[in-house]
Amino acid sequence: MTKLDASVPAPVDLEGDLASLRGDCARMVPHWSAPDRHAARPVPPSLIHGVTVPPRSARLLDAMSDYGD
Repeated sequence: MTKLDASVPAPVDLEGDLASLRGDCARMVPHWSAPDRHAARPVPPSLIHGVTVPPRSARLLDAMSDYGD
């Protein structure tokens, strides 16, 4: 069985307020990088090939409601 290390690398301020949270986030900004935004374009169906779905899976998906309706 693997022993997981549950130690916290930095002290945690459980009584902190929104200002301290925003300060923590502001200090972390230089460490974060965001990917460049690229608009996703739809792929024409003519370029989609070689995809097969087993009939059982297709029936299962067909029986599912959309967005929990």
